[in-house]
Amino acid sequence: MKIKNELVIIGIVLLPFIYLAFLWNQLPKLIPVHWNINGEIDRYGNKTELLLVPILLPLLTYLIFLVIPKIDPKKKLNKMGDKFQSLKLLMTTLMSILALFIIYSTKEQSFSNPNYVIIIIGVLYVILGNYFKTIKPNYFIGIKTPWTLENEYVWKETHRLGGILWFIGGFLVIVFSLILNPKMNNIFFLVITAIISIVPIVYSYTLHKNQKKNVS
Repeated sequence: MKIKNELVIIGIVLLPFIYLAFLWNQLPKLIPVHWNINGEIDRYGNKTELLLVPILLPLLTYLIFLVIPKIDPKKKLNKMGDKFQSLKLLMTTLMSILALFIIYSTKEQSFSNPNYVIIIIGVLYVILGNYFKTIKPNYFIGIKTPWTLENEYVWKETHRLGGILWFIGGFLVIVFSLILNPKMNNIFFLVITAIISIVPIVYSYTLHKNQKKNVS
């Protein structure tokens, strides 16, 4: 672990905390904490609830990436080297951007376009899709099914297909978010998410069954 790289990521993690501290005295005691699909506020809460945003997004993401290589029984994540570090940086940065956006929207009491959040999720899908083929078999990151965890070939092939699907799916999520209204976009988002989640699972099972047939 290079200290310089970690300091950069820690700085990114702290950005939403710094922004929230800067705004804290400007926020009313009751703030909007939930919006419906049309971007309308449908629940208010105490402003202390806003502290959960940077804690559960960038900070928790960073802590997870710190811990999982140490507790990975297969010790494969450490073998990813710079790719794992890059993934940690990208994921933490994305979560910080999302946290900043949520805090800003709360301050403005406006969520004019809910599609912005889905765009960020689409970017997340693209990033993960790009990294899937480089992820070594482990219990924490990737498409973890009984069949991928049992067989390295099944893991590799499943993540090859999954990487393509998640990359394309993320790209489509971003495009649809830019051209569709929030209600229609939510439908397409859920459909795309279901496809890129279910297809690799079914594919891993199919590969496993075919391998068993070949062996027998």
